[in-house]
Amino acid sequence: MIHFQPFERTDFYRLINWLSSEKELIQFAGPIFSYPLTNDQLENYVDSINRKVCKILLSETNEVIGHCEFNYENEIPRISRVLIGNQNYRSRGIGTEIIRNMSTEFFCDTRVSIIDLNVFAWNDGAIRCYEKLGFQIVKTTVFEKEIDGEFWENHNMQLTRHNFDLIQR
Repeated sequence: MIHFQPFERTDFYRLINWLSSEKELIQFAGPIFSYPLTNDQLENYVDSINRKVCKILLSETNEVIGHCEFNYENEIPRISRVLIGNQNYRSRGIGTEIIRNMSTEFFCDTRVSIIDLNVFAWNDGAIRCYEKLGFQIVKTTVFEKEIDGEFWENHNMQLTRHNFDLIQR
């Protein structure tokens, strides 16, 4: 079991250390940060009124294992910048729990009928996780920045309240 707490300035160091390359930073955050990630960039990030930025904790130990963002910058609320930073907890189903809990929190607002997220097309594990929870690919674009001599495809995936409710039964 996991839970979310507000991401605070005292958490900056941990997040910076989890992202040890430009490729990891772009996979996590897309274009909003530049490598290397700095406290100044994170100050601007957490001060945004259109984002609820959280750290992810294991409920039984309160160990911080990740990061996520509830993004309200667009018309459709977005799951953004999800990272299981502690690699010991990857590939254990925790990502599915994170996305399910984030989706549940978004849909607690009765005005929200659809949410979305973006994922790079090569990230098969993440795509399977999202599809298992009812997300569907609705659009594919090419990411605007070249990474290691390549341009990455980016999928926008959406989840309707109806599909989420069907899968949660």
